[in-house]
Amino acid sequence: MTSKKLAAGSPFPAITLPVLGGDKRSLSAPRNGFDWMLVVVYRGKHCPLCTTYLQELNAILPDLNGQGVDVIAVSADDEKRAAAQMVDVVPAFDVAFGMTVPQMQELGLFISGPRNGSDVNAPFAEPGLFVLDEAGTIQIIDISNVPFARPDLTWIAKGIGFRRGPMKEAPINGTYA
Repeated sequence: MTSKKLAAGSPFPAITLPVLGGDKRSLSAPRNGFDWMLVVVYRGKHCPLCTTYLQELNAILPDLNGQGVDVIAVSADDEKRAAAQMVDVVPAFDVAFGMTVPQMQELGLFISGPRNGSDVNAPFAEPGLFVLDEAGTIQIIDISNVPFARPDLTWIAKGIGFRRGPMKEAPINGTYA
């Protein structure tokens, strides 16, 4: 399937999804006490690399939260599958589930069908990472078509600190027209 491409410097789409624990969350609105947002799209329960990446995200979470960055992870999995995977992650961040194909397309994600993963019976999103500032503007974007090509989360945290600090007034990278 094809998706539109989101641009750095553009507003992040307004998407609200259920999260484990029973609430709903907007992917573009940080919780109280935070002003920036990190949205991590992962493939789902069938992906062991996703489990490892989410564990790494959990480890870097104190640094991100200390910079005022809220974190949410999201997949197309249903609630049962998302909860089963999080047993191994034990996330301290919110986990949204039930992302639809149109929502994946709206985010510009690569989408794979069931034959691209074992134990999968529906289309799923390939990895994506979005960092949003206090206005909901995309500051950092990374979209991949495979689970083994993702940004290092330690560098993402450092990059956020750089964008929020010395480069706060600089134009968003990749927006030259």
